[in-house]
Amino acid sequence: MQNHAHGLPLQSAARWNCCVDEELRRQLLARRDEDQRIRNLVSSQPGRYMVRLPEELAAEWQRIDEENTRWLAEVLSARGWPGRTLVGEDGAGAAWLLAQHADHDPVQQRAFLHALRSAAAQGQASRADLAYLEDRVRVNAGQPQLYGTQFTVTDGEIGPSPIEDRQRLDERRAEAGLEPFADYEARMRDRS
Repeated sequence: MQNHAHGLPLQSAARWNCCVDEELRRQLLARRDEDQRIRNLVSSQPGRYMVRLPEELAAEWQRIDEENTRWLAEVLSARGWPGRTLVGEDGAGAAWLLAQHADHDPVQQRAFLHALRSAAAQGQASRADLAYLEDRVRVNAGQPQLYGTQFTVTDGEIGPSPIEDRQRLDERRAEAGLEPFADYEARMRDRS
């Protein structure tokens, strides 16, 4: 099934900045809102880390993430990465968030990363979002992160997951449009 806009396939139309697919954008934003609703519902109090969620909340969280991952994979297969031209800035950010939370399916999350890399190279996605997903995929694979975006709790203390080549960390962060690591780390610790 191929959708058309102005006689062109939608991907081609989007490339020519024809129009935003408002329906796809609305779906992305609704899924982002649901993703954030469940996460905000289970957010721990500052300074305390919830190690185990109640079963029903854990099941709902898992269901939401699995449905969003499956849905985004279908969009990727049918339309390519939902970038800025196709779904607007907020829609593109929502697509990234769904990919970021696809931890339960590392193969699909890597496919999202590959697609996001291409989109960012074409100016269709945020380089900062790419940095976060790059780190997430690396940490999930047991590799050190490049941008210092992923934190973990060890013995009740929050801190960054291992970072590759720390001497060049702020240089890499600046290239991705991220704040200096010391500022980010302080903000992460203040939130916890």
